[in-house]
Amino acid sequence: MDVDAAVFDVFGTLTDWRSSVTDVLSDIGGQAGLHADWPTVTDAWRHRYRPALRRILAGELSWRPLDDLHRLTLDEVLAEHGLDALGEADRDALVQAWHRLRPWPDASPGLELIHHTRVVTATLSNGGVGLLARLTKQAGLRFDCILSAELARSYKPDPQAYRTAAELLEVEPQRLLMVACHPDDLEAAAKAGLRTAYIPRPLEWGPAAGRVDPPAVVDLVADDVIGLASALGAPGRTRP
Repeated sequence: MDVDAAVFDVFGTLTDWRSSVTDVLSDIGGQAGLHADWPTVTDAWRHRYRPALRRILAGELSWRPLDDLHRLTLDEVLAEHGLDALGEADRDALVQAWHRLRPWPDASPGLELIHHTRVVTATLSNGGVGLLARLTKQAGLRFDCILSAELARSYKPDPQAYRTAAELLEVEPQRLLMVACHPDDLEAAAKAGLRTAYIPRPLEWGPAAGRVDPPAVVDLVADDVIGLASALGAPGRTRP
């Protein structure tokens, strides 16, 4: 693909949020003497994410950083599942779990391959700049730049989030590639004038979830980040 820059979704596309957060929930809940179906609690927490974003984009809630939004939805989920015994420190630690997600095995080597092309890479996530800086550092994900929808004072799929990324990278939207495993993210990016690449993550929601079909608007489908690197002209192709 002939593009100047590529921006990446992070939660799901590059990192395994489900198993990472479930492990922290299980550990903190177990230390508090609580018992629950922790993967189900994790899923319930994540399922509240998009409705909360829609409320902000509709003006029903004031804009707030993703950590604050995660805390709001966490409190709701813990009450729903009878886990109110978790205190303030535990809840703060659970929100911080989103700063320490494990990467998918292909993510780091794939980004390293892209680094050796002329394509500039950046995050484009709803996570805040500080969150993304810490997450990518601890996960070993190499980027040329950390960008966030926070810089547009909005959240994806607001078109302004994608346009702001193009403006900050000083590239035309049609020369900027949005990479994600979420069809709605790619559909919104395409409407904003960006090119799009789909990477399937069939295990994002666990082994029972299965593969999600790419949207019709997608320009490229790659098996993983290493495959994407090849499509972007990376000189070599190695597997972790």
